[in-house]
Amino acid sequence: MDNEEKIATRESFGRALSELKENRIVVLDADLDSSTKTEYFKKLYPDRFIQNGIAEADMIGTAAGLAACGKIPFASTFSAFATGRCYDQIRTSIAYPKLNVKICGTHSGITVGEDGATHQMLEDISLMRSLPNMTVISPADDISTKALVNKIARYEGPVYLRLSRMNTPVIYKDDEKFEIGKGKQIGDGKDATIFSTGDVVAECIKAQELLKNENINIRVVDMYSIKPIDTELILKCASETKVLFSVEDHNIIGGLGTAIADILCEQCPKKLIKMGIPDCFGHSGRPSDLMKYFGIDANSIVEKIKEEIN
Repeated sequence: MDNEEKIATRESFGRALSELKENRIVVLDADLDSSTKTEYFKKLYPDRFIQNGIAEADMIGTAAGLAACGKIPFASTFSAFATGRCYDQIRTSIAYPKLNVKICGTHSGITVGEDGATHQMLEDISLMRSLPNMTVISPADDISTKALVNKIARYEGPVYLRLSRMNTPVIYKDDEKFEIGKGKQIGDGKDATIFSTGDVVAECIKAQELLKNENINIRVVDMYSIKPIDTELILKCASETKVLFSVEDHNIIGGLGTAIADILCEQCPKKLIKMGIPDCFGHSGRPSDLMKYFGIDANSIVEKIKEEIN
């Protein structure tokens, strides 16, 4: 990564949302607009912003009603509340009728840090990808977030957008293209593939650079589109590299690793080492310390890959 600038994807989301010119867009928030960064949209378009207060289930129901009337609602709050507190409303009122609602969950994963286990949502990918009709997107940096906010605004159907609190490095160049249902391969190493998503993609790229110094050449795949997922790219990497890993800031049950394992099991049986949160709740602490504790920081990734390859 040549560019060491760091920006939280929630910030990129808020900026991109405020720049959308579609006047059918309505933004809803649950009393967290300064944290989710929907405040940028609120300042520009107060007549198209709805402050629901701490009533997340009501917010989702309101978003469903707006979508049924032809609006494009973006409903935003912390991912723990957006998916956990509102699962029934999302399932019955949005996914089942396939309404055009964009559910935007910020503060995902352990990198929420000191907010602790109750706010560190580690099950949201699992919950959302299991819903019929739901698209699941988890961008890694500022550029991809802005591009994908524009994509989902034009996409017809329910979407869950997973965003982070922590500042993360800018990975891509301004002109990079992103498509729903695709992934991005970074590098072409043959020794291993690391599939990753969200805020830990940058850690995987750091690990890639460290391993190169030891003559271990790997590729990193940014799976920003978790559902639909890029089956073709997964099978390509499985056939071209010796060892496969998945790294995610999420429970290893039901997340990105599980989605990849499903494809491998059916179409290209091959071992996949899943790295993430090992079926437990998070802890309060600094994001960097928690990433090290759960083994999803760059150094931990390096050690795991060396162990498997050797």
